[in-house]
Amino acid sequence: MFRYCMLDLDGTVTDSSPGIINSVLYALSRMGIREEDREKLKAFVGPPLSESFGTLYGMGAEEAARAISLYRAYYAPKGIYENAVYEGVPAMLEALRAAGKKVVLVTSKPELFAVRILEHFGLSGLFDGVYGATMDEVTRSEKIDVMRYAMRDLGIRDPGEAVMAGDRKYDVEAANALGIPSVGVLYGYGSREELERAGAAFLAESPEALAGLLLGETG
Repeated sequence: MFRYCMLDLDGTVTDSSPGIINSVLYALSRMGIREEDREKLKAFVGPPLSESFGTLYGMGAEEAARAISLYRAYYAPKGIYENAVYEGVPAMLEALRAAGKKVVLVTSKPELFAVRILEHFGLSGLFDGVYGATMDEVTRSEKIDVMRYAMRDLGIRDPGEAVMAGDRKYDVEAANALGIPSVGVLYGYGSREELERAGAAFLAESPEALAGLLLGETG
């Protein structure tokens, strides 16, 4: 059904919210901003950091850049590992690879961090490629830019050969803009309403259900 399976990282492969939220709290506290609502900070999981700091805290480009630097001061040595692989994901990846699919990670997280996370959890060998944002959050940060980067590198000329699976509207909207079918993952951080409104072609309740869709066993 699909030759190339593109998977988001946060909320699709790993449950990364603890480390992301702790990193945001560290950055905010260093900037004199008191925040006690951890639930609110789940909005940081998915979009580029510059967008979230701007939208949620009204930061301009310069202030957001400082917040990102502080965020990474916590995230790089500690927050990156306050993370866990969703149950069923390794088996899903193994099934896709066994079926001859090209499985690649496509994330708005900086590529360097995405590589470290896969290595930490022993998942590197289950992916054929890792595509992420640049560290400057400017050259390549939006999901659609990362997806274009992956398509160029993989030599994908027919968008119908690929599928994008992710838990937020950013994944779905980017895929739709490029003509790539999308799967909205319901076990992550986005709601069913968000994913349906964004135009997800399919929805998956679990890694097992996602595997079935990507293998063409269900639809």
